[in-house]
Amino acid sequence: MGSVTDFLLELRSEEIPARMQVKAKEDLARLFAQEIAKAGLAASAVETFASPRRLALVARGLPEQTSPVSEERKGPRSNAPEQAVAGFLRSTGLTRTQLVERDGLFFAVIDKPGRLTSSVLAEAVPAVVRAFPWPKSMRWGMRSHSTESLRWVRPLQGIVALFGDDVVPFAVDGIVSGAATMGHRFHHSGPITIGSAGDYVEKLRACHVIVHLSERAGLIRDGARVAAAAAGLLLVEDEGLVVENAGLTEWPVPLLGRFDPTFLDVPREVIQLTMRTNQKYFACTEESGELANAFVCTANITASDDGAAIVAGNRKVLAARLSDAKFFWEHDLKVPLAMQAEKLSQIVFHERLGTVADKVERVAKLARWLCEKGVVSGNVDFVAEAAQLCKADLVTGMVGEFPELQGIIGGHLARAQGLDDAVADAIRDHYKPIGQGDDIPTAPVTVAVSLADKLDSLAQFFKIDEGPTGSRDPFALRRAALGLIALIVGNNLRLSLSKMIAEAIDLDAQAVGSSALANQILSFLADRLKVQQREAGVRHDLIDAVFALGREDDLLRLLARVNALQALMATADGANLLAGYKRVANILKHADATDLHADAPGAMEPSESALLAAVDQAERYASSCVQSEDFEGAMTALASLRAPIDTFFEAVMVNDPDPVKRAFRLGLLTRFRDAVHRVADFSRIEG
Repeated sequence: MGSVTDFLLELRSEEIPARMQVKAKEDLARLFAQEIAKAGLAASAVETFASPRRLALVARGLPEQTSPVSEERKGPRSNAPEQAVAGFLRSTGLTRTQLVERDGLFFAVIDKPGRLTSSVLAEAVPAVVRAFPWPKSMRWGMRSHSTESLRWVRPLQGIVALFGDDVVPFAVDGIVSGAATMGHRFHHSGPITIGSAGDYVEKLRACHVIVHLSERAGLIRDGARVAAAAAGLLLVEDEGLVVENAGLTEWPVPLLGRFDPTFLDVPREVIQLTMRTNQKYFACTEESGELANAFVCTANITASDDGAAIVAGNRKVLAARLSDAKFFWEHDLKVPLAMQAEKLSQIVFHERLGTVADKVERVAKLARWLCEKGVVSGNVDFVAEAAQLCKADLVTGMVGEFPELQGIIGGHLARAQGLDDAVADAIRDHYKPIGQGDDIPTAPVTVAVSLADKLDSLAQFFKIDEGPTGSRDPFALRRAALGLIALIVGNNLRLSLSKMIAEAIDLDAQAVGSSALANQILSFLADRLKVQQREAGVRHDLIDAVFALGREDDLLRLLARVNALQALMATADGANLLAGYKRVANILKHADATDLHADAPGAMEPSESALLAAVDQAERYASSCVQSEDFEGAMTALASLRAPIDTFFEAVMVNDPDPVKRAFRLGLLTRFRDAVHRVADFSRIEG
């Protein structure tokens, strides 16, 4: 094998947004590998780098040239007209004597010599640059008048392309490749000449540029903790903020600053959101856990004054933002939440579902119903008050400025205005759980309001035929359904989904079974339950098998039954019982209905009497167990049918010529199927 060489590519531009850098590294590696693969090349390893001003790649172990290849192309038949053969020869560049004849066909064997890898790279890099999938890109300069001009995330300023220590010559939209790049914008002026891929990282480090995104993240993560600890504080860990700051700096230096402690009167979440979203600052806490009047910012330079001027500038900007927040908070405090709630009649919830005030009235009615029916044990008066005020903060100045804090601001205002803690907590947490991993509320008042809010959204949007379709879910109904299920299961709430849905769509509970809308919502919840339980390792077909009975809409009972069924299906008895059931179902599917349920013949075969006795016992025991919610016992009853059904099939022929015997045996199989169906619809189980 010939010698191998490393290739360095650096694409230097104006600032690349931090949020795009990780994906850009992946795209660069992928596109580069695809392009060189077209010439039969592959690197032994590829390493990528990203910083605000550069996207780079090192491809290791590339050969000096590609290997020769032999390509075979099938041509016309050997007795084809001369014109067809001549056309084939022109397309291949061969003469007739160079064609190979095989099985009555002409073949052209074209030998392609190896190419210099540098030539392949000179073609590959411009193709990668032009095909790069930036989420947003731009044209610039005089060439931008043409739609054929280069697009890049920000104006591309330079390209380094070195194969070994030689420049790979090419140009992209007038930008010529070379060996020179630039160091840190402030710490190093003038170009830097890179010798090869081997000295790229260290040469840039010497010029105050750390090209490894992960290394910059580590410096920020550790430096922020050290800065907080030096002030006797604890850092509020935020890995997303670490990565974002790493994408904003090439020479990160974490610095701690202080802000006016009077701002701590503003809710903690507002301060942290302001610092994180607007300023990219880390928050700090006292050892007690209370928020400290401190922040950690990430400078992009090592300052001669140890960062004093940088911290002062950041403190000034933060003070302006916190002053705005404090103004909104103090103004909102003066207006009782009940008065804010009156403004909800001016906000449209949905053009076909009325205002937010209408939504609140429905939620309050449902929440009270949940308490009155004993589903939730919360104080009815507190539940009613929390439901009436749960959306009131939508019209506050604070939520207008910080929409992410809806609910949270309402909870703070409720507490500050003297409302009961249970009411304040319910207002704060009624949107929960919002997504996977979110806390599931357990306080009764909160659970009642949260359940009612989600149930109302499901019922009302399905009522106007606005349920999710395909990947579209504009009203987040899948999330609402998952949240509703999590609340029920997480709080062990015993309730009938059918009755709950009937109440939500204002339908007589007795009519829910005949309501297409109620059944549609119930089916939707069943689908979401499968999604939620799949994460817990529960098979979706077993949920179907229990849900299909139509008599089970208490989620806790349903899941207990499903878990017991899954345990049975994991045993040999369960697998064999399922196989026996499938055989029974197939026989009964093709049986004449008039043959079923006939009287027993005068004398039964031992296997018939054994199966009959087993079915009688299993039926009674399974029914009793289901009634007492002993689902493991019910599954044990079913498992007892495995041996007698196997013996029955071995000993007798069901479709006996004797019509009396045939009718009895078919009736016996019907009894077996019905006994099984008391626990689950086995026809829905896969296997």
